[in-house]
Amino acid sequence: MTKYLPSLTSKNISDVLLSGFEAGDTAFINWETITKKGNTALKEAERKNLFERIDEAYNRGYNFIVIVDEEHLNKTVKAEAIIDYLKPNYIVRVSATTKKNKEAEFIQIDELDVINEGLITRALYINENVGNDTKLENEHEYLLDLALEKQKAIRKEYKNNSISVNPLIIIQVPSKSDELIEQIEILLENKGYLYKNKTVAIWLADRKENIENISENDAEPIILIMKQAISTGWDCPRAKILVKLRDNMSEDFETQTIGRIRRMPQAHHYDNVLLDNCYLYTFDEKYEETIKQELGNNVQDVKIVFLKDEYKKITLIKQVKNNDFDGFDDRETFRIIQNYFIKKYNLTSNKTNNRTILEAEGYIFGDTIENTIVQDKIIKIDSDEISNANTIKVKSTVNTSKNGIDLRHSIGVISSKIGMKYDKTRVVLERMFLKRKLFTKKFINLSLVEFYAFVINNEDKLKYDFLEAVSQESRQVALKAESIKEVPFKIPEMDIIKYDPNMKDTIIYEKNVYKDYPNSTKKSRSERMFEKYCNDSDKVKWFYKNGEHSMDYFSIIYVDAVGKKWAFYPDYILQDYGGNTWIIETKGGENAEGESKNIDIKVENKFAVLKSYAKKYNLKWGFVRDYDKNDSLYFCNTEYTEDMNNENWVNLEKIL
Repeated sequence: MTKYLPSLTSKNISDVLLSGFEAGDTAFINWETITKKGNTALKEAERKNLFERIDEAYNRGYNFIVIVDEEHLNKTVKAEAIIDYLKPNYIVRVSATTKKNKEAEFIQIDELDVINEGLITRALYINENVGNDTKLENEHEYLLDLALEKQKAIRKEYKNNSISVNPLIIIQVPSKSDELIEQIEILLENKGYLYKNKTVAIWLADRKENIENISENDAEPIILIMKQAISTGWDCPRAKILVKLRDNMSEDFETQTIGRIRRMPQAHHYDNVLLDNCYLYTFDEKYEETIKQELGNNVQDVKIVFLKDEYKKITLIKQVKNNDFDGFDDRETFRIIQNYFIKKYNLTSNKTNNRTILEAEGYIFGDTIENTIVQDKIIKIDSDEISNANTIKVKSTVNTSKNGIDLRHSIGVISSKIGMKYDKTRVVLERMFLKRKLFTKKFINLSLVEFYAFVINNEDKLKYDFLEAVSQESRQVALKAESIKEVPFKIPEMDIIKYDPNMKDTIIYEKNVYKDYPNSTKKSRSERMFEKYCNDSDKVKWFYKNGEHSMDYFSIIYVDAVGKKWAFYPDYILQDYGGNTWIIETKGGENAEGESKNIDIKVENKFAVLKSYAKKYNLKWGFVRDYDKNDSLYFCNTEYTEDMNNENWVNLEKIL
């Protein structure tokens, strides 16, 4: 706070006891400074204690907001008594392992949101480059060698990019493993990694060496040996690699350790495959399975593939965003979203009818906020009693002061979902629904209190409608030349692919631009079918599977209906034997019941921009979807329709 927000006043407990609370203060209070024996914060003394300082603040008209970090810890009577004494307007309890309380609003931060903020790695890779059916003399040494090789590669990449970070390997051993630690120390010593030269550190309950400043990005230790999870709250963003060793013992391992290697050292991504991910090496099947359950689809078996020499000179022009242009002005944005609501819900100038229509479509109106709370007697907190407790619905009266944070949160959710600034999103909502003299062409005249309740209660529906509105077919005329940059694209000489090493009858796709590219890659059904089609076709010379969300990959820029720029990464680039280059995007097709499997709400935007791009650069192009009724692939490059029975969709065999 002091470093990044110097204009705000931050205090610790000593500052509070010395001078009290002032308006706008942020006070950091470590529970141990209050609850441990011998503290003076709560005792009668010559200077005022904490309770007196709280009383003094209330007498001056101040209110408190309390944020309890790691809230699952220190839940003592004394700690809760202090929170109660503060009588906070809001309590925010934060934890990675918190338990739901039906009397509180529970907000779970989606992992993808944290990834997109750049705070944690894009993915966790398990056992990268571990060979299949490899016969090992010493599995511990094998894993250590892989980890050390990865550490050197990451370190080199940091240096190449002038980033002062020394990546750390964490070696986690079972708790009853003193003999194993000795074995590891000997292996490391033979490789030149020693406590003496400060390349190795150890952190045990009864033994600590070289751990001073170990969490600093440029600290000397390359390897940290530890048992189980280090104390909660330990933060070492430079830790990138975890080696989990086993000694044939049965033990419940803590997945929390994975969090140690998921943080980004500078709190942002580098658009670099090597630096934007973290790595786990282990032969512990139980631990590996636990991690997969804990982290879901972001955990993958991976392999590195290298580009064949004959494809290193292939060049295309890709587009990247120039962030100087940020969409249309408020008036144009409002017009586009307003027209969407009129068209979807058949709204008119009759505000009474409009309200009836929107209510029938599930929108909630009124001057209260709806909530569900617990109403029951709970004896054992740590049991099923809370989850099985009786609940009742209550409505709370809107207070524009009290619920201001709630309104800002709801508008923030909507604005972030559609990539539009908060202020612009709020103006659009107010022009459509809030009774103001300045806004005449509105659907409904809500009072300020009703407007608060409307936005808060309908956050999800508004989010979906706004997203659909701005995802209408792009107005490419608005994409000004200065809003995009065109740069050369070459296929990356190295890539990391996710695959299934255990798939039976795995084959290598020889027509892929990468060496040893298997057919067991983790992809959608339409992608798997298309890759097989390319490899088997006598018309396709070579094909490349494009990546996503990185400057390394091929991208085209499109705008949504309100002028917001988005990067589109088409799935495939290929060449036929006639020398034509093709750009192909695959999408979910139709199931056997004739229902669309496409889940991309922006599909028409992407179709339009790929059509325009291909015309500009004289390339072949198209969208490909799978059709379950006859297990075939269909192609379209005329006009996009969800209905694959439309004549626009032609069997791929007739095209390519």
